[in-house]
Amino acid sequence: MAMETLFWVSVLLVTYVYVGYPLLLGLWAWIVNRPVRKRLPGPGEPWPAVSVVLAAHDEARQLRGRINNLLEQTYPGRLEVIVVSDGSEDDTSDILAWFGDRIRAVELPRGGKPTALNAGVAAATGEIVVFADARQRFAEDAIYELVANFADDDVGGVSGELILDCEHDEAPSDSTIGGGVGLYWKYEKWLRRHESRVWSTLGATGAIYALRRSLWTPLPPVTLLDDVLSPMRVVLAGKRIVFDDEAHAYDRVAESGSAESRRKVRTLAGNYQIVKLEPRLLLPFANPVWVQYLSHKLGRLLVPWALLLAFVASAALASRSWFYAVALLLQLCFYGLAAFGGWVESKRCADTGRTDEMPPTGSSGDQVLPSAGITRVRAG
Repeated sequence: MAMETLFWVSVLLVTYVYVGYPLLLGLWAWIVNRPVRKRLPGPGEPWPAVSVVLAAHDEARQLRGRINNLLEQTYPGRLEVIVVSDGSEDDTSDILAWFGDRIRAVELPRGGKPTALNAGVAAATGEIVVFADARQRFAEDAIYELVANFADDDVGGVSGELILDCEHDEAPSDSTIGGGVGLYWKYEKWLRRHESRVWSTLGATGAIYALRRSLWTPLPPVTLLDDVLSPMRVVLAGKRIVFDDEAHAYDRVAESGSAESRRKVRTLAGNYQIVKLEPRLLLPFANPVWVQYLSHKLGRLLVPWALLLAFVASAALASRSWFYAVALLLQLCFYGLAAFGGWVESKRCADTGRTDEMPPTGSSGDQVLPSAGITRVRAG
C-alpha cells in the first residue's frame, strides 16, 4: 500500500507540474488578466534615461558586434552602454578602447558575473537598467519596447523575449537538439506570458531584461541565476516583473545536448540556491506569487526525485500487478531511448569535432572604430 501511494503521488506531482499547472494558469490568466499600462512618452515628455550593463569575460571575439548592436538601438532618450570586463585576458580592453567615449568601461579582476553586474549597476546613471549578454543580439527597437512598460507604476522590471533560431519551421542543421529545445522554449514562454498576465513572471530572460535601478539589490558573489534572484527580489518588494513579447533578443540553440545539459544542471542548482538566499519566497504572506513559485520553480526541482520514486515503486510492484509491470516497462523504454539518443549524439559530436562556441554576428561586427578617450573605471 505504501509503494502504491508513493507511485501515485509521484506520478500526480509530475503531471501537475507539466500539465495541471499550465491548465490552471491558463484559466487563472483568462479570469484575472492584469494588462500592463504600457505607454510611450508623448511629445515634449522626457524619456527615461537608460543604462545598459553588459558583463563580459574573454568575449573579444564577439564583443565589437554586440556593442555596436546596442549603440544602434532606436531609443530616443539618453542611452549609456556600460561594459564590465570581468578579468578578461584577451583583447577585450583594446576593443573597448576603439569605442572611445561612446561607452563606459569598468575593468575588474576576475570575480564572476554577479560581481561584474554589481559594479556595472553601481556605475549606471540611468533610471532604468537593461541587462544584456555578449552572445545575443537585440532587435533595434528592443530597448524602446522594454522602457514603455515602466509607464505603469506597478512594473518594477520587464523580461523581453528571447527568440531561438530553432523556433522556426526547421531546426538548424548544425544542432542535434534544436527541435526539442525549440518546443520546450515555446512552452516555457507560454508559461511566462500567462504568469505575467496573472501578476508577475518568476524571473526574467537573462539575455534581455530591465529593472528600475532604485529596486536593484547587490547580488551575492556566489549567485548562479542573477536573472531569477534580482527579479524575484523586485517581486518581494511588491512590484511586477512582466513579460513583453515585443522586445526581442536573438540567439541560436546550443549545438549539442551536452551543452544544454550543463545549462540545465546550472539552472537547477541555481534554483536550489535561490531558496537559500531568499527563503521569504517560501512564505505565502511574503511572496505575492507563492502559488506560481511552488508550482513552476519548486515543482521542477521535485520532478527528478518524483520520477526516481515512481520508478522504484513500480519496480517493487511489478510482480504483483500487470499495471505496474507495464508502467515499469514504459519507463525502461523511455530511459533506454534517452540513453541511446545521448550515445548517438555524443558519437556524432565526436565525429564532427563540434564545439558549442557561438561565432560573432551582426552587420557591424567587423567595424573598427577610431580610438578616443575611453571613459574607464578601474575597480577592485
